[in-house]
Amino acid sequence: MFQNISVIGAGTMGNGIAHVFAQNGFTVSLIDVNAAQLEKALATITKNLDRQISKAIITENDKKKTLSNLNTFTEIAAGVCNADLIVEAATENIDLKLKIFKQLDESAPAKTILATNTSSISITKIAAVTKRPDLVIGMHFMNPVPIMKLVEIINGYATTKEVTELIVALSKQLNKIPCVVNDYPGFIANRILMPMINEAIYSLYEGVAGVEEIDTVMKLGMAHPMGPLQLADFIGLDVCLSILNVLYDGFGNPKYAPCPLLINMVTAGKLGAKTGEGFYIYSAGNKELIVSNRFKK
Repeated sequence: MFQNISVIGAGTMGNGIAHVFAQNGFTVSLIDVNAAQLEKALATITKNLDRQISKAIITENDKKKTLSNLNTFTEIAAGVCNADLIVEAATENIDLKLKIFKQLDESAPAKTILATNTSSISITKIAAVTKRPDLVIGMHFMNPVPIMKLVEIINGYATTKEVTELIVALSKQLNKIPCVVNDYPGFIANRILMPMINEAIYSLYEGVAGVEEIDTVMKLGMAHPMGPLQLADFIGLDVCLSILNVLYDGFGNPKYAPCPLLINMVTAGKLGAKTGEGFYIYSAGNKELIVSNRFKK
């Protein structure tokens, strides 16, 4: 059923999703209002393909085929007119997503399935602004998309069984492992992950331990590949705050209230690796840790 895939948003998640679909033989339209962002996305995809070649995961010919499957657009209508599936991967902002889905509903063919890569926002709420709520579903990829196997598939209130089954089968075509969950704040991944990150930030805020100590305990004691504070830096502290607010607003439970330190850091523009400074300090542009952490005394 699926051949033409449109991806909305050419940021970190969007270019990763486009990469995976294109590498698996789908024709991909990558859409972003910012032409410079599209150029950057293609450069990132090319760099990641080269990394796969260096690790003997793909061949030079695979790279050429993948890039030939990619097209870019700065207008939604032009990029979705032939889409079988659209995956929205814009910023985690409810007002923006609702605006995009209204446009998609107006511009895409009536049979097109509309998926969102949201990590916390209600699928049902997004679907409600369309005339096709039965064809709206969550398709939450993990970062970095070309490497991470999980796709969290979220059913909205009206999502049909047939649509869910199609998206599960499609995820397997991408060599991903789909897990189907229901539409409640944070779904599963972030409902469990974000309170852990928030508790790690509270532990720092309350002086229980330092950044490196907190991360080391979780890495060595719990076998986590990355400590929660460095992971928060990579996710983006603004994104973490947004998700915690969704959880707090959705459940009304104080256990989800974001730590004041997190709020202050976001207010100060210290958003993690993407701004060069969060709980750690990073070299410009490549998210590599270059010093210890900014909280070290």
